[in-house]
Amino acid sequence: MDEPTPDIAFHGGPEKIAALAREAEERGHVGGLFVAEAAHDPFIALTMASTATERIELGTSIAVAFARTPMELAYSAYDLQRLTGGRFVLGLGSQIKPHITRRYAMPWSDPAGRMREYVEALRAIFASWQTGEPLAFAGEHYQHTLMPPLFSPGPLEVASPRIWLAAVGPRMVEAAGSVADGIICHPLLSRSYLEHVLAPGIASARAGSGRDGAFEFSTLVMVATGRTEESLREATRGVRQQIGFYASTPAYAPVLEHHGWADLHTEAHALTKQDRWSELADLVDDEVLAAFAVVGELAEVGPAFRARFAGLAERVTVSMPYDADDLLALDIVAAGAL
Repeated sequence: MDEPTPDIAFHGGPEKIAALAREAEERGHVGGLFVAEAAHDPFIALTMASTATERIELGTSIAVAFARTPMELAYSAYDLQRLTGGRFVLGLGSQIKPHITRRYAMPWSDPAGRMREYVEALRAIFASWQTGEPLAFAGEHYQHTLMPPLFSPGPLEVASPRIWLAAVGPRMVEAAGSVADGIICHPLLSRSYLEHVLAPGIASARAGSGRDGAFEFSTLVMVATGRTEESLREATRGVRQQIGFYASTPAYAPVLEHHGWADLHTEAHALTKQDRWSELADLVDDEVLAAFAVVGELAEVGPAFRARFAGLAERVTVSMPYDADDLLALDIVAAGAL
């Protein structure tokens, strides 16, 4: 396996994405532009990006699956696949229970099992539209059994969208390996955890499901850099803070335990319970920082970012959890291509 294809992430509003997407494509070093679902609708932003590009891939990383039904999501994904001429990647994540039940007012149960069924439902819907065959999906959580011709968008001139799943824990990793075309790895990721935990988990799930087609590992690397010494210091502090935040979350504790850093989760979680969020960065020492992030001047982090998961992953995305201009991510990717 060669070095991973470099991608960039976008977190802003839809009014800003077209210019960045156009610049990314013109520079020529970026494989894809991926949009997270946070304060804006990722599908609107990607629609804007689709009008400004012709070659780079566009995708969600991630869209919140359980915030909408499979049918609703299928229409959005299918239309983007049509608009992009086959360049769209549907990256899905479950989010966590409080967001699904309290922010989206949607049901929550058995997230891994529900996600597996969600992807199967999407594939059934896509197949119905592509072939004209009756829609007859009946699962435990989702039932889609009606598709009159008036409501079918009809076949695409390209294949249906690829589906990637965000996964950390063993059950969601198993779901990704069983039904998805790729896995989106969480930013709190070390080379050791990918090689010794995630990759074997995916391989086992794929073997058990009988799937033998292409499968992609999409990784995110937190990068701390800047154009000045001051901005580099601020970026490094921002990355430490983000690692501390992830360390406080029980769902990510197994990653720390893999490295023998279980106490870091305990301490970080305790700080959040005391509303001492700003102190999380102080818990992240240089060893932990180096395990989960690339830090340095622009000329240094570009090659290191690309090499981080070489031989293990097909894709690698720049993650900058601090205030930085959008072009900095493109500069990081370009520095790695020199």
